[in-house]
Amino acid sequence: MCLAIPSKVIEIKDESTVIVDTMGSKRLVSTMLLEEPAVIGDYLLIHVGYAMQKIDKKEAAESLNLFREIENKTAQ
Repeated sequence: MCLAIPSKVIEIKDESTVIVDTMGSKRLVSTMLLEEPAVIGDYLLIHVGYAMQKIDKKEAAESLNLFREIENKTAQ
């Protein structure tokens, strides 16, 4: 089972590479597998350094809130 945290595109490096923010952690990701180009502000689901799909902002927010709840509970 793969668990993907929505990651927000914060910078476009070139036509197939972006920098994303995943809950405060920034990393370089390939967008070669996406059907359409990523733009700043898009949310992506990533697996082993490749963006697998875009998700809408509402779905990303719901997922991120759940991850933050889990994070807060495990920190207690």
